[in-house]
Amino acid sequence: MTFWDFFWLMISFGLYVSYLVVLFLIVKDIFADSTHNGWSKAVWVLFLIFLPVIGGLAYLIAHGQSMSLRQAARSDVAREDLEEYIRRAAGTNQAEQIAQAKTLLDDGALTADEFAALKQRVLSQ
Repeated sequence: MTFWDFFWLMISFGLYVSYLVVLFLIVKDIFADSTHNGWSKAVWVLFLIFLPVIGGLAYLIAHGQSMSLRQAARSDVAREDLEEYIRRAAGTNQAEQIAQAKTLLDDGALTADEFAALKQRVLSQ
């Protein structure tokens, strides 16, 4: 095997793996899309099985924009869930954080300016 044979083998392998990733993302999006009924999902899957390249391109052209919007919505929900979990795991809400800062202010550990800045930061979260 020459260098160029190996080179083109690696290029072909990379393109094949990229194609499979896109194909799996399309199949994932087909089943995650709640706006389509079962029959249209079945037709898209059959189209992808029997004409994979044409079917994949057709799906990306027809549903590419909504596909990215659904992915963005899923990532927003995941981020919000993570932030909520962190808040619950920390065990404090905004009122408790302000109360703790007020206690530190009363004890003299914080100045009035530091307390105001901390309160503003907590309220802006």
